[in-house]
Amino acid sequence: PSNLKELKMANANVSFGLKPVGKHGSSPATQGTSQYFIASDASAIFQGSPVRAELTGGTIQIATATCDGVQLLGVFAGCEYVDATTGKLKFSNTWPGSGSANTNFDIKGFVYDDPAQRFIIASDGTNTDRATAKADIFKTAEIEGGTGGNTTTGISTAQIDISTAEDTDTSNPLMILGIHEDVTNADHSAAGVSYIVKINNHALNSSDVDATAS
Repeated sequence: PSNLKELKMANANVSFGLKPVGKHGSSPATQGTSQYFIASDASAIFQGSPVRAELTGGTIQIATATCDGVQLLGVFAGCEYVDATTGKLKFSNTWPGSGSANTNFDIKGFVYDDPAQRFIIASDGTNTDRATAKADIFKTAEIEGGTGGNTTTGISTAQIDISTAEDTDTSNPLMILGIHEDVTNADHSAAGVSYIVKINNHALNSSDVDATAS
């Protein structure tokens, strides 16, 4: 058919939030997670969601939609809590939100919080071609839909807002480090190309006493 080329080139364009893919330097292994607490009335957090510290309760919470100017603690991997209905310990890739847990027990969230951790994330729009995409390496960018997620799979739907990539704004949450080689998302003229990124404003690298500072 006449549209065979278009069908072949179309990206899968699956939004999956931030997915760990290794660390800087000679260690390719994905860093393990660290445990933090989640407040019982916290908003939903999805696997792959960017999270930040909440100083008032010593807990973590989902970050903002764009994460612009936000110091991120890391990326959410999952959680453990006692279910409010069944009374049983539950392990989940998503924190469903207020009312889910028995408040007599701690709610534990697990976060990829190593500042050297790399992630892949899908673009929300086109970057024209591969040469343009390569030129964006080492630039910073905002996140699109940082608070969104699929309630069925528990996976974040956050993407990188590739149109915001620039080399002058240090407040952007992500730094682009490369292009993830993925044959199902290789059409740079369409949305859905995956980029390798790191957290640009990491709370654990900050000299500010307030880990939530912008």
